[in-house]
Amino acid sequence: MSRALSGFSFASPEQAVTQAAAPSPGQAGLRELNPAYFALVMATGIVSIAAHLLGMAVIGAALFWFNVIAYAVLWALTIARLSRYPDAVRADLLDHHRCVGFFTTVAATCVLASQCLVLYQAQRVALALGALGLALWAVATYTIFAILTVKRHKPDLAAGIHGGWLVAVVATQSVAVIAAQLATTWGGHDPILFVALVMWLGGGMLYIWMISLIFYRYTFFPFSPGDLRPPYWINMGAVAISTLAGALLVQAAPHAPFLAGMLAFLKGFTLFFWATATGWIPMLLILGVWRHIYCRFPLRYDPLYWGAVFPLGMYTVATWRLAEAIELPFIQWIPKGFIWIALAAWTATCLGLMRALLSQARQWARAR
Repeated sequence: MSRALSGFSFASPEQAVTQAAAPSPGQAGLRELNPAYFALVMATGIVSIAAHLLGMAVIGAALFWFNVIAYAVLWALTIARLSRYPDAVRADLLDHHRCVGFFTTVAATCVLASQCLVLYQAQRVALALGALGLALWAVATYTIFAILTVKRHKPDLAAGIHGGWLVAVVATQSVAVIAAQLATTWGGHDPILFVALVMWLGGGMLYIWMISLIFYRYTFFPFSPGDLRPPYWINMGAVAISTLAGALLVQAAPHAPFLAGMLAFLKGFTLFFWATATGWIPMLLILGVWRHIYCRFPLRYDPLYWGAVFPLGMYTVATWRLAEAIELPFIQWIPKGFIWIALAAWTATCLGLMRALLSQARQWARAR
């Protein structure tokens, strides 16, 4: 009798309730889904555009369709999470580290719109996505910053600020980029170009505010390898996309008299943004070496690493457009080399994602 029952385990009623209430790996993964996961779409989209501009049409098209699927899946997961775990979403909105991840929905939507326009001239689809991006920007900006302003318990500067905050700048500038592209494609529409200009200027000011706090935190507070999270590359990416938006406005100036009157300002500030982005690259590389080689911080997949891939692709596209806009052909060798770095970073991060998904699938199989 005892031998016959040896394959069964008995639990108390309390243990049975606990086991029944324990979430499956899939449920836990959905509950803890990082709102910044849309950076995957941002990174894939901009690398796709970069490949297309530099003559790699097949790679650009393949990444486009990968991105369409990723965008749809991430929205499905986000809606499911909002429906099933609203408390987790609310907790993210109140968290100084995770709340800014919601801005990736804006940038991802606008980058996908740019893909549709640059690769396939799909104006109506790009317009719909651009309008959605603008709406998401308004909701995210005023919801997140209002919540962070009125919440009672706040971390100090050293614990609360990080490079991921600059995704708010990226989101703002992504709206400027798609607005400028749509207006130029249609032969110039002053109201749309004015929206692009206002967003570009607002995003530039927001960068100056935020990077001042981030730089202050870096240099006047203790800094450990764990503090150097993957989105620190957004320090560069935010000014790279500001460069791209400025270059597109310069190219659109012949279609709009109000832009033509400030052309010198547009060119000067666009070059200012590009110089800032370029200046960040050696510093970020040095910090990366310090983190992973000198301090031996483990390098393993994290969804936040998509936020490090995006700046590499964006710098490639921004430099290419800048060279066209203000006639600097002698810097075109930079994007021609940088595209390979961006593709290598995207491939490595994608392999990390596939490995993480395979590991999760094995956990789900064991749980069943």
